[in-house]
Amino acid sequence: MLNSFTRSLRPTASRLQPTTLPRVMSRSRLYSTPSPSAAAANSYEYIQVTEPRPGVAQVTLNRPRALNALCTPLITELNTALAALNASPTISAIVLTGSAKAFAAGADIKEMAPLTFSTAYTTSFIESWSQLTSALKKPLIAAVSGHALGGGCELALMSDILYCTTTANFGQPEIKLGTIPGAGGSQRLTRAVGKSRAMELILTGRSFSGEEAERWGVAARAFPSHEALMEGALATAETIAGYSRVAVQAAKEVVNKSQDLPLRDGVEFERRVFHSLFGSRDQKIGMKAFAEKKKAEWSHE
Repeated sequence: MLNSFTRSLRPTASRLQPTTLPRVMSRSRLYSTPSPSAAAANSYEYIQVTEPRPGVAQVTLNRPRALNALCTPLITELNTALAALNASPTISAIVLTGSAKAFAAGADIKEMAPLTFSTAYTTSFIESWSQLTSALKKPLIAAVSGHALGGGCELALMSDILYCTTTANFGQPEIKLGTIPGAGGSQRLTRAVGKSRAMELILTGRSFSGEEAERWGVAARAFPSHEALMEGALATAETIAGYSRVAVQAAKEVVNKSQDLPLRDGVEFERRVFHSLFGSRDQKIGMKAFAEKKKAEWSHE
């Protein structure tokens, strides 16, 4: 949750004006959907939303001078954007990224430092972070370059698929500031790497590389450069966007349930969802197209 950079890397406290980040692909365009999301897309200060490929939205964290440190206004904008994309009839997959230098350096310490227990507790401070994924039905791919520390690491761990560069810098260094992860880091990291390794990382505040993240199963894939990372993430998102949204949503749901249910209950839940898909139009379309050796033209129903 917290930024553990050296003093020279710590973000400023002032509100920063966004700069224009270079587009990943020349055919990227500002994403636009019917109101209210269209109005929101034009008023973001801390994020950018683009549609670089058909059916794919890219959300880019955009506080470059603060290394994309996560402040409340940024999280509010991110929740707003993801809600709009979740409701969009044309978007099937979402890529969340930062810059080559930093995915997100951590939470904004200067925003948090003055808080008291009563203020943090009664206002449920950072509870809104859980909104990022709890209601998101479309796959979210995190593409991580550079620093993903504290809250940045937790944000990446909330994704459905995590891609990174081999030199990405992950960590939960909150212990160095007299606190602990507060946005799910202790829970999700433990599920990803096991209790012993997570305990070591959280109790020491040690960072780990993108290469280690891939080896430990935190990341699905690690890429040699930021450019290769973005190409890989967008290609995966485009592949997912080419399938039935009904089936994709069902697949995401059953995999997520595996984290909450015992094996026997999870297998039964999967089977029931599998059965339910025989009531969808896309199941008929997909199997008919396969039998006829044709490309499926999905109805998303």
